[in-house]
Amino acid sequence: MNPEFSLVGQKLTARSGILELMDDLGRAMTDNPNMLMLGGGNPAAVPAVQELWRTRMESLIVEGIPFDRMLGNYDPPQGNPRFIRALATLLKRTFGWEIEAENVAVTNGGQSAFFFLFNLLAGRMEGGRSRKILLPLAPEYIGYADQGVDQQMFVACQPRITWPDGSDSHIFKYRIDFTAVETELKTNDIAAIAVSRPTNPTGNVLTDDEIRQLAVLAERFHIPLIIDNAYGAPFPGVIFTDAQPFWSPNVIMTLSLSKLGLPGTRTAVVIGPAQITSAVAAMTAIAGLANGNVGQQLVLPLVESGEILDLGTRHLRPFYLEKSNLALGWMHEFFDSAGLDWAVHASEGAFFHWLWLKGIVIPTKELYRRLKARNVLVVPGEYFFFGLQQAWPHREQCLRLNFSQPAEVVREGLRIIAEEASAARKTE
Repeated sequence: MNPEFSLVGQKLTARSGILELMDDLGRAMTDNPNMLMLGGGNPAAVPAVQELWRTRMESLIVEGIPFDRMLGNYDPPQGNPRFIRALATLLKRTFGWEIEAENVAVTNGGQSAFFFLFNLLAGRMEGGRSRKILLPLAPEYIGYADQGVDQQMFVACQPRITWPDGSDSHIFKYRIDFTAVETELKTNDIAAIAVSRPTNPTGNVLTDDEIRQLAVLAERFHIPLIIDNAYGAPFPGVIFTDAQPFWSPNVIMTLSLSKLGLPGTRTAVVIGPAQITSAVAAMTAIAGLANGNVGQQLVLPLVESGEILDLGTRHLRPFYLEKSNLALGWMHEFFDSAGLDWAVHASEGAFFHWLWLKGIVIPTKELYRRLKARNVLVVPGEYFFFGLQQAWPHREQCLRLNFSQPAEVVREGLRIIAEEASAARKTE
């Protein structure tokens, strides 16, 4: 049989960055135990958090009825009523946000949430219009790139590169070019602004002022601002700098349980206007009937008590900050000794270092292939600049590196990267 795929089918089955990433990740974990895993976004095994989830599962089993209901019943498409009420109550009580249960919807992971949101708001409209999602800061999360059912759904803005510690430092930071953002809002038919905070892949945490400016612009142009908090505030809280959670009536926020150590439960939350959350629930019903129950039940008492807001501060932030600092030290050790012209984005949150190899003469897709042949798995930077129209050599000079793996894995991976990058650098 040789079935003919629809245009949508062809779009969703084409080779994509996220498919290559997840395929490499899965194959490496099952077929190649020697692979040094500096690719992917899998959280680390944080002992205190693992113990918490084991204890919660044991409690559900001992209680009996909640465990049976968790496995034996469908919840409504919007999510477990007790869970969404508890979350709305917690956020309203803690941050003063004017939200109720109707402003909350659960999805089967953050990837599903963004597939629903992007295609709900952007793409072909009645009357022949085509609306787009504006990414105010490229690079942005690889998982968004191919989610639009329609082609060319994203428009991205090139950032300003700043040097917080001076231009002779190895630390740089991207900042939003608000002039470029406003130009795109005026030029294109933009359906929503979307950002991740911390930004995946760079670990950049948009400042409170940047977020407020984006929210003001979104309100001015009568569109929502979508904030992806997969790593951020109010939970899981893998943030190394001061950043306040932000929500307003024209904001759509997503939260996830994955980086709390529960990626296998595939549980995410959309918080937004009731018109949006009810639409997400309707799409959930069509695509999957209901959401998974396990994640919601595991975290329910932590949401009701408010403890979920403290997990990041107590366990996750110090764990990942130490990992980040160790990796940065090994970069100095190996990259400096190799004579590389390199820089890394300021590590302000999440699990990644964003490495800029300024002197490299091959695209990082080619460097990725060479590293893979040496059992080092990374993610090439080219995949993260979708929606950016102008040519920019920078996009072929960057790698995303996951520093959450065991120390010996990260250290050896960075040593091999230094060797391969040195072989591919400019020479005088």
